[in-house]
Amino acid sequence: VRMVESGGGLVQAGSSLGLSCTAPSLSFSSFDMAWFRQAPGKEREFVATITRDGLRVYNDDAVKGRFTISRDNAKNAVYLQMNSLKPEDTAVYYCAGRLSIAAPAVPRNRTEDFGSWGQGTQVTVSS
Repeated sequence: VRMVESGGGLVQAGSSLGLSCTAPSLSFSSFDMAWFRQAPGKEREFVATITRDGLRVYNDDAVKGRFTISRDNAKNAVYLQMNSLKPEDTAVYYCAGRLSIAAPAVPRNRTEDFGSWGQGTQVTVSS
């Protein structure tokens, strides 16, 4: 399943940046979506997820109050709005999707729970 992220770039600390991910061939409304990130030399880290029902869960330790995940099923798109960026937010950001069967949907935050991945987009925050 092809998923394409966009919106990364180089910004200064304190700035905002919005990421987008589209999945044209996905039965998008049936998928839970998530954002992960991976900094150099570190494991891939959960950032946020939004279930097919719209339930949002965040990695509060990392992004609490600063990042917002949203989705637009009509556009097969998921978004990550990042505010008050810090140098430690520097990473490659990946969107991920998983077919959601449970009712109601149960939020997941492990990489192994998601079977569809984008190629990643680089976010660099300078101090």
